[in-house]
Order: sequence, then structure tokens, then C-alpha cells
Amino acid sequence: MNKDSGSMPGRLASIDALRGFDMLMISGGGSFVYLLHGKTNIPAIDAVAQQFEHPEWNGFTFYDFIFPLFLFLAGTSLAFSLTGGLSKGIPQSVLLRKVFKRMIILILLGILDKNAPINIFDPANIRYGSVLGRIGLATFVVAWLYMRFSWQHRLYLALVVLVLYYLSLILIPVPGFGAGDLSFEGNLVGWLDRNFMPGRLKQKTYDELGLLTQFPSFCLTLFGTLAGDILLKRIPESGKMKRLLILGLSGVFLGLLWNLVFPINKHLWSSSFILVTSGMSFLLLAVFYWVIDVQHFVKWSFFFRVIGMNSLVIYLAVRFIDFNASSKLLFQGFYMHFDEKWHEVFNTLGGLALVWLFLYFLYKNKIFVKV
Repeated sequence: MNKDSGSMPGRLASIDALRGFDMLMISGGGSFVYLLHGKTNIPAIDAVAQQFEHPEWNGFTFYDFIFPLFLFLAGTSLAFSLTGGLSKGIPQSVLLRKVFKRMIILILLGILDKNAPINIFDPANIRYGSVLGRIGLATFVVAWLYMRFSWQHRLYLALVVLVLYYLSLILIPVPGFGAGDLSFEGNLVGWLDRNFMPGRLKQKTYDELGLLTQFPSFCLTLFGTLAGDILLKRIPESGKMKRLLILGLSGVFLGLLWNLVFPINKHLWSSSFILVTSGMSFLLLAVFYWVIDVQHFVKWSFFFRVIGMNSLVIYLAVRFIDFNASSKLLFQGFYMHFDEKWHEVFNTLGGLALVWLFLYFLYKNKIFVKV
């Protein structure tokens, strides 16, 4: 293993806090902000609320950033866990076997999440692409790469994958559409999903969590390991900040430049989309790291850290527990006295409060579910 981190790993509050911020958006925070649109007659709030709706095809909103950020942070955490394991003398094969088992569990949980109640006797109508499955696959592939390639080689590898992905989509002809068709119907991603992806496709003609898009998504996790190695290095905090900021600004700039010929598109996980979201992830991580771990303004982040330390629990809990129904039972007697247009907003806010209290109960009792 060719590594240059040069330090022993330790848990950073900033990573837990940023993961918690991300999970808050996934578990209802994004919906709460979106519901504010048109309620306040304040243009700035409406503009922010519109950032929590996905574009139909090309384009970008902040909501598109949420899942890529989680994949990036999975790589950052992976760098810490693998470096920690290796520093304790745990063989690479043992570590990789553990990540492989985690991948299998996440794939199965992802299938359950996307299909519940699942009919196991009708496999043709089961959706196999999932958020959890993508996280599991990415962390396994990247764990293997992390233990075999240096920081620089992983950076080059990610960039090569993004270039090859772009060339594949513009040069390989799709039957009936030709080469370079990046439309909803005619792109290579959709053709491969329709012809080789088993089960049900989310968008009917393709699945945004299908086959070919796995490759650019792996790059997000690879970039996350670069951030992890930077934070692990025994260099001054100013040096770490400089590297994170340079990588972040470079990613955003190159992604916007690439957007001119390969549009930013979450459905296709276009190379420009990967670079922009990776750059944003480096920048946001730099901010959280500087404020929390360098300047030691930690207390404000407790709200997010409670969420971030049980991210898998809350992801599945909001799928299988109806917190909004409980919110209605508990709080409707209060918000019913407001204008009806605010009822859904207050109910969602109540649901978020219940989500956080549930996670706080787990935190206080030191219950942290890891796979």
C-alpha cells in the first residue's frame, strides 16, 4: 500500500456534523424548505425553496448535491477507517472482506427500501437500483483502490474514468439514435439499462441508479478519500485548508467548464455533475472542518452530529416509520389555528422534531448502528 497520510486517524466532529446536515436534508429538511415556497411572500425564501426540487433533465439545484455529498463523505470516512485498521496491523484482506459484507447488506437493504412491501416471487417488477446499494458498491470498489494506489494515482484514476465516461456517451452509437445523443430517450445510459438491467427501471426507459452511472459515482467516493487523506496528514491546519479549497474550487471550475459540452445532469451522473458536486463537497467540508475542528466552535454542531452518527438508522427509519403521521396526532391541535396553507409546513417541522428526538434517544443511550 502506497500511502502518504503520515498520521494516525481520529474521529473528526466536522465529518459527523456535515453528514448530519446531509441526512437532515434527506430525512425531511429538504421537504420542509421546499414547502415554504409561496407561503411567506419573501422572494429570497422562495428562491431557496426552489433549490429543493430536482430539474427534469439538464441543470442543477442544491437538492441534486445531497446524495453526491453523502457518497463523497463515505470516501472521507473510509480513509479514516481503513487507515485506522491498517495502523492496528489488520490485514488488507480482512478489511476488504468486512467492506464486502457491508456492501452485500447495503444492497439487500436498498432493495427492501425501494420495493417494500417486496414481492420476492415477481423479480421482474423489483427495482434493484438503490441509494444504499450504490453506497455499498462505491465503498467496496474504492476500498480496494485505496489500499492499492497512492493519493495521486487515485486522483488521476478518477479523472480518467470521468473522461472515458464522457467519451462513451458521445462516441458509442445507440441503436435508433446514433452517437452523442444525450436526450432522455436516446442516451447510452438508458439503452444499457433497458437491455441489461434486470427488474424495474425507475424512469421506465432508464434508472438513474442503474448500470453505467455506477462508474462516475465511484469517482465521488474516490475524491472523498483524497479529502480524508488530507485531513489525516500531519501538516498545519492552514495547509489542509489550502488543499481542500484548491481541490474544491478546481472541481467547481472544471465542472462548469465541462458543462459547456457535457451538461450537468444528475440523471446521467454526467462528468461535469461529478466535478461540480465533488468541488462543492471539498468546499463545504473545508468550512465545517475550519469552524468545528480548527476554531473549536463545536456546540452549535451538536444538532447535526446527533443525526450524522446514526445515518443508516435515520435513512431507513423515515422510510418505515411515518413521523409525519405522528406529528399530526401530536401537534395538529396547535397548528390548526393557523392559516391552512401553513398546516403542512408545521406538520413537516413537527415530523423533523420527532426524527431528531428519536436519534437523540439513541445518542444518549450510546446506540450507534453501523454496518
